[in-house]
Amino acid sequence: MEHLLGLLRIHVLRGVNLAIRDVRSSDPYVVIRTGKHKLKTRVVKRNLNPEWNDELTLAIADPSLSIELMVYDKDKFSLDDKMGDAEIHIVPFLDALRMRLDDVPSGTVITRVKPGRDNCLAEESSIVWRNGKVVQDMVLRLRNVERGEVELQLEWIDIPGSRGL
Repeated sequence: MEHLLGLLRIHVLRGVNLAIRDVRSSDPYVVIRTGKHKLKTRVVKRNLNPEWNDELTLAIADPSLSIELMVYDKDKFSLDDKMGDAEIHIVPFLDALRMRLDDVPSGTVITRVKPGRDNCLAEESSIVWRNGKVVQDMVLRLRNVERGEVELQLEWIDIPGSRGL
């Protein structure tokens, strides 16, 4: 526990306009990996705009490690088809956490992250102080695929006894 910074809760909201990998539709699910950790959402049957609303929690020990998001199409008789991937950059999110903003009103925008070549953002992402927590809503554009986006929300959870930020 002493080597951990804290926990990152990733709320995987939904996929938008995902690529077709089967005859007419796909059965998508999301896999999130960092270091040795690997988490996945449930499979949504026959849907190109799935609503997962799954919460995945990663233990963060090294903030420099990248967090990879991969979308797959579940197949019954063969290997699952890849429907795209993206990378989640948490450095701006952690920088906002280090500001220790305890007495600002809920809904205050701390900073904005612009989409660019160095990140997979589809649109500008705001890091907001909401209900006593730092939260970032983001829309990631999938790479290595013809189309598709995934909507996420990041939230930080402090662990008592951790080394902190």
